[in-house]
Order: sequence, then structure tokens, then C-alpha cells
Amino acid sequence: MIRLAANLSMLFPEHGFLDRFAAAAEAGFRGVEYLFPYAYAPEPLRAALDDAGLEQVLFNLPPGDWEAGERGIASLPGREAEFRDSVVEALRYAEVLGCPRVHAMAGLLPPDADADTRVAHHTTYVENLRFAASEAAKVGREVLIEPINTRDMPRFFLSRQAHALAVLEAVGADNLRLQFDLYHCQIMEGDLIRHLERQFARVAHVQIAGVPERHEPDVGEIHYPALFERLEGLGYRGWIGCEYRPAAGTREGLGWGQVYGLKP
Repeated sequence: MIRLAANLSMLFPEHGFLDRFAAAAEAGFRGVEYLFPYAYAPEPLRAALDDAGLEQVLFNLPPGDWEAGERGIASLPGREAEFRDSVVEALRYAEVLGCPRVHAMAGLLPPDADADTRVAHHTTYVENLRFAASEAAKVGREVLIEPINTRDMPRFFLSRQAHALAVLEAVGADNLRLQFDLYHCQIMEGDLIRHLERQFARVAHVQIAGVPERHEPDVGEIHYPALFERLEGLGYRGWIGCEYRPAAGTREGLGWGQVYGLKP
């Protein structure tokens, strides 16, 4: 069964953020994700979920200084104490929101990164993720990592599926898993069905968008019905996050999802 979650950082921008929960429910979504909850106390977010009858399925750890261009701190040497604080904060929100998983963004390499710099980032990333996974396990949560394409985020440390799997192996925690974004993977590597098959056992969450413009998933070069069919065939029972930018109004672009219960 395909379960679609609305990414409220991208969908329903015609509404204020707290009003997007009700809008998502009215459009047929039963779960929501978004980038960050930290502009709000967790209690009004919990109330918005409850009022709309929605599940919170994912959000990200604090990413550092987002406005200044930072895109996560998990791999950044010298920021370990800040990362640990961010894990504590994210798990506090996850507890209130009933969210089973959080995503730790890897962060950016410096413009002049050499081989030694990459090794330092890898070492920091693995050590930080061990801490995050250990803390999350104490409260029954999962931590996710996600390869992100370097066209949208130049110099992002984690951009390839094989690298992500190597990190998972190095950390060795059962509750550290893969956030598999089909949009990012298509841009970097393609061969989506084979990637799904190879790493399916580590996949905890899937995200979608049309390629190349990141609009609705029925526009562009990815044939999502075939991917959904393969996911179901593999036994996927998780959520699929709709992390795309509507080309026009959100509801006007939901025709692709009617077969999965969405309501244009």
C-alpha cells in the first residue's frame, strides 16, 4: 500500500505553515514531513497534527546556520558539541510529535577540500552518527542519512548511494538507516530500480519529485508508477514523502495522486 506524506516545507505554500496541516489532510494526505520544526514550540505542532488527524513521519536535525548557507553539521570537524546538542533537541521534538525518525544532514565540504579534508569529514560523520544512533535508540527512534545531489547543493558531503551504504556499515547501528530520495538519486546516478533493490533492506523512508525541475512527480523523466510498483513488490511499508515544488497551486497539481487517495 502506497502511503504518501506531504512535505509541508514545499507543498501548500499558499497557506501559513500551521494551516498547511489541515490543508494536507483535506487533500487526502495522512502523514506529513518538513525540513525543520524549530521555529515553533513542539506543542502547537502536536496540536496541528492532532486537529488534522495526521502522523508526523520525518523532520531534520537542526542544520547549523541555514540562512548563511549551511546544510547540516553532521560531518563538520570542530562542530561535534553543536551536533550533539542538535541530536538532543531533535529527539525532544520527536518525542512530543510522535515522530519515529529524524534526518541528520551531512553538511558541505569547504570549497578547497582535498583528500585529507574528505577523510576528516568522513571520520567526524561516522563518530557523530554513532552518537546520534545511540541516543535515538534509547527512545526508540531511527536516524536517517540521505545522499543529496550536488547540483542543488554543491559540495554536499554525501551525494552517492554507495557512500551512504559505506557510512551505514562503518557506523554499524541497526537504527541508522537510509532516506532514499529518488529525485536526488536520478540526478546523480539514475538506475533507480536497481538501486532500490540493492539497498532495500536499509531503506526507512522514500521521497519523490519530478526531474529535472522538482515539480510534480508525473512531470519529467522518472516514471513513478513503475517505481511504486517495485517498492510494493519489495515489501515496502513505509511512507513516501512528496518533497516537490508545485508548478502552480498545490491542489491543482495533485491529479497524479488520485489513484493513491489524494484529492485535487
